[in-house]
Amino acid sequence: MFQRFYPGRRADSAYEIDYGQLYENGVRGLIYDIDNTLVPHGAPADHRARELFARLKDTGFEACLLSNNGEERVRTFNRDIRVHYICNAHKPSVKNYRAAMELMGSGPDSTVFIGDQLFTDIYGANRAGIPTILVKPIHPKEEIQIVFKRYLEKIVLFFYERHQKKESRQGGNRP
Repeated sequence: MFQRFYPGRRADSAYEIDYGQLYENGVRGLIYDIDNTLVPHGAPADHRARELFARLKDTGFEACLLSNNGEERVRTFNRDIRVHYICNAHKPSVKNYRAAMELMGSGPDSTVFIGDQLFTDIYGANRAGIPTILVKPIHPKEEIQIVFKRYLEKIVLFFYERHQKKESRQGGNRP
């Protein structure tokens, strides 16, 4: 029932993902949410974000910011990191996930989406056939509509963890 919202993987932070392993596995395009994925809500790109995107470019990745925020917010964040971006993305609509892949020259088999929200970020990427990594929100301060969604996310993540444990047990019994 909740599986359409399940992430492919989870990570504590976008800054702790093994990007070298993703590159070895053929990933060339990375799509990111901004707020509470890369920086606290409304914050500019900080040194960690600038260093991360410089490293990703040096590795050979293409990146795209996919945000439901308006042009001013996304353009300001992107000023120092200079990657592709799409604002007013209407996530979880699939249209702009596909547009992001087109900008990067990648497809679902060579792209990963990284975000902090199940019902927009992960659900939309899953619908677009893109592998996902759910990260923990960077900061607890969020808009009221997101606070409400976080309670619902806890329910989905409870079932996700149960599903993962069940899969792990079944995998452990296979030859």
